[in-house]
Amino acid sequence: MEHSKFIGYVGTYTKGASEGIYTFTLDPGKKQIENVKVAAKLDNPTYVNITKDNRNLYAVVKEGGQGGVAAFSVNAETGELIELNRQLSDGASPCHVSVDAAKQTVVSANYHKGTVSAYTVNDDGSLQQAASVIHHTGSGPNRERQEKSHVHFTGFTPDEKYVVAVDLGNDTVTTYAHGNGKLTEAAVLSVRPGSGPRHLAFHPNRKFAYVMTELSNEVIALEFDEASGTFKELQYISAIPEDFTENSQGSAIHLSSDGRFVYAGNRGHDSIAVFAVKEDGKLSLVEYTPTEGNWPRDFVLDPTEQFVVVSNQNSGTLVLYARDAETGKLTLLQKDIPVPDPVCVKFLHA
Repeated sequence: MEHSKFIGYVGTYTKGASEGIYTFTLDPGKKQIENVKVAAKLDNPTYVNITKDNRNLYAVVKEGGQGGVAAFSVNAETGELIELNRQLSDGASPCHVSVDAAKQTVVSANYHKGTVSAYTVNDDGSLQQAASVIHHTGSGPNRERQEKSHVHFTGFTPDEKYVVAVDLGNDTVTTYAHGNGKLTEAAVLSVRPGSGPRHLAFHPNRKFAYVMTELSNEVIALEFDEASGTFKELQYISAIPEDFTENSQGSAIHLSSDGRFVYAGNRGHDSIAVFAVKEDGKLSLVEYTPTEGNWPRDFVLDPTEQFVVVSNQNSGTLVLYARDAETGKLTLLQKDIPVPDPVCVKFLHA
């Protein structure tokens, strides 16, 4: 029986050899990544996201002194990307982009500007001008990294009634109600000062969410109230060993779809921390898996969740692991797969 292959995409920094967004295929039968090639040429498409119907991909983009979001149509057979349009504004480019399941709204986070932007999506997947741009204010105790707001993540709650923005600069998780691209603040959670929250992932039961902190390199377990859009802290747990004293910064966080395991990336410790989820939503450490490279910026579970692909930004490599669905543990299969300055990894949905 032939296994169907899965198409993945890598967002990159184009400050070195990279030309833009790369695509690759994962062959589950051979247990290997193949066919890495350029899918679209553009500047600094560091983060990408794919619509549920696999027809469109959205990427953050830089163009001269402007930045914004580019919309692509996807050929799901070949992985080829065709640009539809881009929406730009003056200043630095965003660092994160998400799209809702209904393909009506795209939201982006801008680290340098401290802004959250929302765009309305046209029928063909192209983007209208930003309908809403919210400027965050405030700062944190880390003078080098928290001198002002730095929004690092924007995504939708599971029921998509709200948009969540995670701000590394002012240590907040903010929930916005949204409609027709307009954002209205619904709730703000202030987390531990100096923790520097970076990314957030929801549990499939919709009651819990997990925040990766960059500066304190921890995972914060949160309880989520779907009706009000409010979060409550349950637990702070370190994602690196207590005796590790060198520089390490939290990166990405993702869950298995059965809700049993949380995976968190550590840049510096250069590992993926594996946590088991307890009934009360709190986490317990399972293990640390070395990423076989330097500065793991992101990782992704493949559509079968039998594999995990990690991007090591400073090594310019992808690494493939097998994932044990019962224990959550990762086993190395393939390393040193070259992709220049990789940041984010995403698969077309099964």
